[in-house]
Amino acid sequence: MVKDEKLIQKRREQMIKAAVSLFKEKGFHRTTTREIARVAGFSIGTLYEYIRKKEDVLYLVCDSIYDEVRERLEEQLKPDITGIERLRQALHAFYHVMDDMQDEVLVMYQEAKSLPRETLPYVLKKELGMAEIFERLIEECVTEGKLRLTEDEIYGAAHNILVQGQMWTFRRWALHSHYSIEEYTKMQEGFLMQALNPIEAKNV
Repeated sequence: MVKDEKLIQKRREQMIKAAVSLFKEKGFHRTTTREIARVAGFSIGTLYEYIRKKEDVLYLVCDSIYDEVRERLEEQLKPDITGIERLRQALHAFYHVMDDMQDEVLVMYQEAKSLPRETLPYVLKKELGMAEIFERLIEECVTEGKLRLTEDEIYGAAHNILVQGQMWTFRRWALHSHYSIEEYTKMQEGFLMQALNPIEAKNV
């Protein structure tokens, strides 16, 4: 049993990087755990100290994306700013995570279909967790009187933010030749503010 937390984290990152590169190149089903171990730089025995089966690597990829989003938002969001500005900052942080983790995001959504039916809810729960972060931020804006939205509209707006961020990865073949991540984020922020129509918009 590995107990060194720094070593655990380092090896998880190595596994994720190796698995993502292999899944992207060969697909989930054609990749073996032995190949993941080899590309990660350690033995198959060491690999099995961290996972029981190949599907577990997809869980690690999923966790790494969600954890990075949560950590970036915690770093970026300042307690002394208004709900609208907090929402803007969260949007920027999320889109930059999508940019930094493009391969992980692409593999996660391409290969989620490879997960057993009984384990797919784990990944979906993580996805909903990311949406809930934005739901809470939008709800703060409503509570502050900056937005007038129903619960259904809040739910839809949160998921729209996720989809537009993920689109930077899924359609990168079309988007990256036209925009930098900063330009894309600013454009999407403008679309979002137009759609939400904040009460303070005229003064923003």
